[in-house]
Amino acid sequence: MDRIFLLEDDLSLIDGLCYALEKQGFQVTACRSVTQACQRLAQPGDFDLLILDVALPDGSGFQVCEAVRRRDAKIPILFLTAADEEMNIIRGLDSGGDDYITKPFKLGELFSRIRALLRRAGSAAPPDTLLCGDLRIDLLHSRAVLKGEALTLTGAEYRLLCLLAGSAGQVITRARLLDALWDSAGDFVDDNTLSVYVRRLREKVEEDPSHPRRLRTVRGFGYVWEATP
Repeated sequence: MDRIFLLEDDLSLIDGLCYALEKQGFQVTACRSVTQACQRLAQPGDFDLLILDVALPDGSGFQVCEAVRRRDAKIPILFLTAADEEMNIIRGLDSGGDDYITKPFKLGELFSRIRALLRRAGSAAPPDTLLCGDLRIDLLHSRAVLKGEALTLTGAEYRLLCLLAGSAGQVITRARLLDALWDSAGDFVDDNTLSVYVRRLREKVEEDPSHPRRLRTVRGFGYVWEATP
C-alpha cells in the first residue's frame, strides 16, 4: 500500500481527499501546518509521495518541500495550487516539486498524476527478480516460476501476477488493478475482463481454483496475494 503524506489546512478538503485516496488503496497521513509537517517529515522515507498545499497559516508548502529535499532527493512531491498562477508553479518546481495540480481539480486527474509520479519513482532502479514465498518472477525476461515449475502466462496474466505479488499481503482494489492494467497494456480493461484475468490466473497458480489460497478475493474491496498460503 503506497503511503501518501497530505499537507492541507482546509478540513473539508482533508476529509474528502483522505476518503477518496483511501478508497483507491492509498494510506494517508494528513497535517494542517508547516510546523506539524516539518516534524512529521523528519524521516521522509516513511512516505512514498507528498501532496503539499502552497498557502498555509504558518508558511508555505515550498518551505516544506525545500526541507524535505535536503534529506531526500527522490521522493515524489505534488503541489496543490489555489489558482493557475505561473509564479507559484515556477517556484514550486524550483523548490524541488515534481508536479502540480490547480484547485479546483477532478479526483480522476489527481489519481492519474499520483500514479504517474509513483510509477516514475518506482522505475528508477527496478529489481531484476521478485521473490514472494515459493513464487519467483524474473522481471528482465518476464518469466514466473511457482514451486520450481514455470508458469505459462499471457501478457495480461503476467502483469496481474506482478501487481499482486509485488504487494503481497496487501489488499489491491479492483479500481487500482484496472487502472494499472489499462495503463501498462495500452488497451481498455473493464471490470468483467479483470474478473476473467483473475479466474484464468487462479487456474494456473492454485491447486484448487474454486477454493483459492494464494490469490484471494477480499469481498467489497479487491484481491490479495498470500505469499505463504
